[in-house]
Amino acid sequence: MLKAGREPQDPRLIRVGMPVSLSGPYRKQGAQALRGISLWVEEVNRKGGLYVREQGGYLPLELRYYDDQSKRQKAAHIVRELIISDRVDLLMGPYSSALTVEAAAVASSLQRVLWNHGGASDAIYSANSPWVVGVLTAASRYMEGVLDLLQEELPGVRRVAIISSRRGSFPSAVASGAASYAIQRGFHALLTAQYDPTQEEFGAIIDQVRQSGAEVILGVGRIEDDLRLARELQEGRVEAAAVALVAVGIGRFKEELGTLAHGFMGPSQWELGAPHTVDYGPSVEEMAQRLKSRWEGSDYPMAQAYAAGLVAQRCVEEAGTLDNGALRRVAGELTFTTFYGPFRLDAATGRQIGHSTLVVQWHGGRKVIVWPRELRQAPALFPWRNKP
Repeated sequence: MLKAGREPQDPRLIRVGMPVSLSGPYRKQGAQALRGISLWVEEVNRKGGLYVREQGGYLPLELRYYDDQSKRQKAAHIVRELIISDRVDLLMGPYSSALTVEAAAVASSLQRVLWNHGGASDAIYSANSPWVVGVLTAASRYMEGVLDLLQEELPGVRRVAIISSRRGSFPSAVASGAASYAIQRGFHALLTAQYDPTQEEFGAIIDQVRQSGAEVILGVGRIEDDLRLARELQEGRVEAAAVALVAVGIGRFKEELGTLAHGFMGPSQWELGAPHTVDYGPSVEEMAQRLKSRWEGSDYPMAQAYAAGLVAQRCVEEAGTLDNGALRRVAGELTFTTFYGPFRLDAATGRQIGHSTLVVQWHGGRKVIVWPRELRQAPALFPWRNKP
């Protein structure tokens, strides 16, 4: 049974805290995540605060954050300080799986819920330290939609190559999950190739892909790795039925590749145009307007951070308390849908099981949802076949 007390607090407000990457390699995503949480805090306060039944009314939110410099140990230190010194009531996680793994370990050791909006790695979740509440689809399920789409649209395609960075728990989880699901769905994972992200070219791996006869190429690494792999696949005129890379879903993919982005597909945790039927929080249309009017060009980190705030808000309202044990129990029991999509946890681990990734593809200069069928904005294209 989960048990956690709460340090005596100023009953007049609710402290929200988070480590955030304002410098280092995750600074762009960190800044967006901070915008998302800040917008949620601002809008809750505009409406009078967050209702806490045991406090007998609405309490305003106060946001506290510190730069984790995109460093694991710095993020862990900040989490400890937020809990012990700042005595925050709601602890939001950092951006990136690597930092979230460290943050989750500290939060669990101190029996505080970590509302995770920025880390998808399966390594974050454990039945032995179940204090994480995940908003994102787990990394091991990232490529399921791509494979489902291909099985329906190209039923004769069966040979898959999976290319992944050998560094970090996130690429490993995406790659291993894709291989398992491919076999489960009747594909043959003919090639699983890993690379060191410090290498300058993918030539040797691309040669392996050609020799394997792979019809589908799946790739995952750092954003920079995926961009480089995409360029080399295009420049090498690799013939395949489809190519899916994890970085395809971000605006930077099109910004840096230009016309070369056409035809690439990949998983996306969230898209503005996904018409979810919302039963909690702002509608999809309302949220789209808020994001566009406030911070044009923001990607998924802002949206999923805001969604984590909504999830924490719903749990506080349902539990009627800020006690962390009660909040974690309620989180494991609730099922609802925000603008971000369905929310439902594996109660034992806090791993998100209700939310599934979309599949997006670049059609010329436009990113469109191509899967699942009921949400798609356009049919998938397969320009990779019979490349000249």
